[in-house]
Amino acid sequence: MFNPADLPENIPLFPLPRALLLPRTRLPLNIFEPRYLAMFEDVLKTSHRLIGMVQPMETPSESDEPRLHLIGCAGRVVAFTETGDGRYMISLGGISRFRIQNIETGFSPYARANINWGSFGRDLGKAEKDPSFLRKHFLGRLERFFSAVDLNSDWESLKGADDELLINSLSMLCPFDIEDKQALLEAPTLADRRETLVTLIEYAIASGGDEGTLQ
Repeated sequence: MFNPADLPENIPLFPLPRALLLPRTRLPLNIFEPRYLAMFEDVLKTSHRLIGMVQPMETPSESDEPRLHLIGCAGRVVAFTETGDGRYMISLGGISRFRIQNIETGFSPYARANINWGSFGRDLGKAEKDPSFLRKHFLGRLERFFSAVDLNSDWESLKGADDELLINSLSMLCPFDIEDKQALLEAPTLADRRETLVTLIEYAIASGGDEGTLQ
């Protein structure tokens, strides 16, 4: 849907801990803070409808504003519903990762940033494959992990999902800490993300599943 030339150089940012968006995935969001309601209404007026999802860093800064990781992922508003109490339930479709060049300072109630898309050209292409993916072995580890953190899943759906959908969906949904989520986001390829995911799963199993809280 997007070519590199179509991507804007400036987009609004939505910092949200542990909320991971990846290309070709969907992320549901509940918009209720006044500044983000304003952001959403402004985004609907644009042709691209892009919002940049970024994670705040775990280490607090000396200022009131949280420090943000420099790499995030832009999602296009693909669906939304207005609730009766002034909130919006929206769905973002992941388009491409980006690197923040600088964050604008101005009168906007929400953050905007000038960004660079250049390092993430593969995000706009076809779904990635992982030829070295050993699905049966991976699902066995995953079952142990879900048991350790007391999660349930539709195993038949997991078994039938293609490589990218399976790995990216689990990266988004599993209850890892902010820095772990960021490592999954920044993984250069699907195979790298799968290897990172396996490492995090094995660590959680070894530590008894104490890997943070669910989103």
